[in-house]
Amino acid sequence: MRETTLLPWALFLASVSLGSLNAYAQSSSAPAAVQQTPAAGATSAPASDVAAQPAAPPRITAYTLPPDRDKKARALSKVRLRLYIVNLVYGLVVLLLVLRWRLAPKYRDAAEKVSSRRFLQVLVFSPLLVLTIDALSLPTGVYDNWIQRAYGLSVQGWGSWFWDWSKGELISVIIFTLLIWILYGVIRKSPRRWWFYFWLASLPIILALFFLQPLVIDPLFHKFEPLQQKNPALTAELEKIVQRAGQNIPRERIFWMGAAEKTTELNAYVNGFGASKRIVVWDTTIARMTTPQIVFVAGHEMGHYVLHHIVKGLGFFAALLFITFYLGYRLIGWVLASWGQQWGIRGLDDWASLPAMLLLVSLISMLVGPIGSTFSRYQEHQADQYGLEVTHGLTPDSGQVAAQAFNILGDVDLSDPDPNPIRIFLLYDHPAIPDRIRFCLSYDPWSHGEQPEFVK
Repeated sequence: MRETTLLPWALFLASVSLGSLNAYAQSSSAPAAVQQTPAAGATSAPASDVAAQPAAPPRITAYTLPPDRDKKARALSKVRLRLYIVNLVYGLVVLLLVLRWRLAPKYRDAAEKVSSRRFLQVLVFSPLLVLTIDALSLPTGVYDNWIQRAYGLSVQGWGSWFWDWSKGELISVIIFTLLIWILYGVIRKSPRRWWFYFWLASLPIILALFFLQPLVIDPLFHKFEPLQQKNPALTAELEKIVQRAGQNIPRERIFWMGAAEKTTELNAYVNGFGASKRIVVWDTTIARMTTPQIVFVAGHEMGHYVLHHIVKGLGFFAALLFITFYLGYRLIGWVLASWGQQWGIRGLDDWASLPAMLLLVSLISMLVGPIGSTFSRYQEHQADQYGLEVTHGLTPDSGQVAAQAFNILGDVDLSDPDPNPIRIFLLYDHPAIPDRIRFCLSYDPWSHGEQPEFVK
């Protein structure tokens, strides 16, 4: 789904997603330097091409790109930094305009005319405010998609993109209507501790969304089919890695996802929990990676579960959200006393105070965001290490295979070959591709007679 301008919830939802190991690919065939043998079971080449199968994947010694791709990657890195800054500034400007134009008081008045019951009021107020904020923020989303298309990272038509945006809006309206109703309910019940009770109430909602995402939300945007029907050989290899990781994911919950009609992105991930836990492999990944490379990617994703990153991530980002809400609570009184009358806000328990609260929490989230990204990079590095350990012995030369996988991911994503440390701190929720490849090529405790850390 597209990124929402309601930043605190986007931050928290990002924490439970835990960043699947993914990258964008070119819509054309891979460059010669990274051309790969398709994964087992992929569509066969025409008979006339049988004699011209691609050679074995070249050995990787460092992250390298062809000269034209290197230049393009460095240019895109600068564009992404500018887009990051524009998104931050523009998101704040949107909230300031909503406050200055007194849109929230107008929507509040309309809601109060409909009914005196608070639940019916929120059914009017919330959709109007959420859709207004997201509609005003649409230009940055359009620009971002234009960049993706311009650099060959997306093949989705604009009609399809707007349809996905519309479905995302419907989901946002439902979720935020519930959250806003709970928020103002606890504000009225407990004017001094509302921030704490709302924080508590939000946690099970986030867990429910994480559980339902693969079952309800994801199928609204992509087609899923059992991988066994599409690629039995790859399914068998993934089952081996699942068993070695000690996880319980039957083949009925290993899925193929059709991504090629919208994106050239590569992805393989594990998401959900309990009855909704599953492995998903995109068709673009099967077309571009060898089976051992896909197995490593799956091993990386499996590491997030085995190392309890879901629980740890929830706990860490719940703590950040706790701090954010508390600071917002301490500052909102001053904000409303200073500008509330000018913005047409009656008080904290007024529906119209929501944009002011969002503005405050968004500013705080901008400050704590890099902290969350740093924590995410740490967990992703651990998952890389787990992927190397769990595939050792199952995949010949597993470190080299992992390096090849990352070189493909970096190439198709146009990852910067030499990212600035400040840019990594601000923008990266995964380690930089050059660093990941260096680690894959150097991590070898077995040759030194040492025990690996995670997979004994």
